[in-house]
Amino acid sequence: MNVVGVVLGGGEGKRLQPLTRDRCKPAVPLAGKYRLVDIPVSNCINSGIRRIYVLTQFNSVSLHQHVQNTYVFDQFHSGYVRILAAQQTPGSEAWFQGTADAVRQGLRYVLDRQPDHVLILSGDQLYRMDFRPVLEEHIRNKAEVTICTKPVPRPEAGALGIMQADAQGRIVRFVEKPGDTPLLDELREPGPGPDRYLASMGIYVFDTKVLLELLDNDGKDFGKNIIPAAIEKRAVYRHLFDGYWRDIGTIRSFWEANMELAEPLPEFNLYDVNAPLYTHMRYLPPSKINCCDLNRALLSEGCIISGHRILSSLIGVRAKVGEGTVIERTVMMGADYYDPKDLPPGQIPMGVGRDCFIRNAIIDKNACIGDGCYITPDGKEDCATDLYTVQEGVIVIPKKAVIPPGTRI
Repeated sequence: MNVVGVVLGGGEGKRLQPLTRDRCKPAVPLAGKYRLVDIPVSNCINSGIRRIYVLTQFNSVSLHQHVQNTYVFDQFHSGYVRILAAQQTPGSEAWFQGTADAVRQGLRYVLDRQPDHVLILSGDQLYRMDFRPVLEEHIRNKAEVTICTKPVPRPEAGALGIMQADAQGRIVRFVEKPGDTPLLDELREPGPGPDRYLASMGIYVFDTKVLLELLDNDGKDFGKNIIPAAIEKRAVYRHLFDGYWRDIGTIRSFWEANMELAEPLPEFNLYDVNAPLYTHMRYLPPSKINCCDLNRALLSEGCIISGHRILSSLIGVRAKVGEGTVIERTVMMGADYYDPKDLPPGQIPMGVGRDCFIRNAIIDKNACIGDGCYITPDGKEDCATDLYTVQEGVIVIPKKAVIPPGTRI
């Protein structure tokens, strides 16, 4: 199939602050060694889609470096992953104004190879999908637009785009984020059992000609403008997906998604040999465990662990944990490099020092936590300081933060 993949690089990511203080959402580290952008790009590659564009705008340097260092196809296989950064042109001096506007401004590059279909993906979701059955169903239905959908329960439905489809799977109604209102009741899927709603996954297949026509206006966003207009005028069908899918838009959802990966049998399988996740090759040494009780933990490469106990946690690349330290239900992202051999006197090394206690936390990359620190969100209301952020029961230590020895947060 002649298909091009387009990954939306995300906006400012305000709800993921401080993780998006220095990077865009798709560049946020995941599961110790990956980045969020690795999910849609890997899904494309595993589906045989090897012409991929990533649209970027905010805090994009980290994402650019990751994509350029990771997705390099050899000369014997056609394919590429290319960055399309927001730019001023003779035709437009404005930055991307939304998801649809981003695709509109990048179309002249996307259409270079004259694809029959354009697959548009979000850059901040965790799922595994083979797009080939989606494209086959799109062609079989003679659809002009296909939207990937997932049945969700009522508590989740209000914050998502919800739609209704007829018996043939053609979408007849779409409401963006209806909230917990009587309108949501009208959108309930028919049938017995618990309330179920058909949620948009933000994954779209467009016939190229139809996409050009739908974007020939000033509509800025797919969910708010383009999709509702398409349902009125075009053959828009749904593709049902009932596998694992999580939208990672908040600190809490990001933390929960990582915690699920540390379970003995997580819904999202990192060990699927038929659909691997691709990421940057680092050529790091094996992790070394000097002394530690590890239980339900994911340990990335290049770590040096001397702690007392690590429970239900993810430990990122090059992470260091000192003797006597307890880490529980925490995402520790690790480091981009190792400390020099001889640190200046008084400088706290990267990682977590000795005799610390950390629970329900996210520790961003290159953070330096001194000996004897106590870090937990227990008893704290949501707040944001230079040293830490608390949001929905999770405490975040930002990138490159320095926590002095003996600090109690």
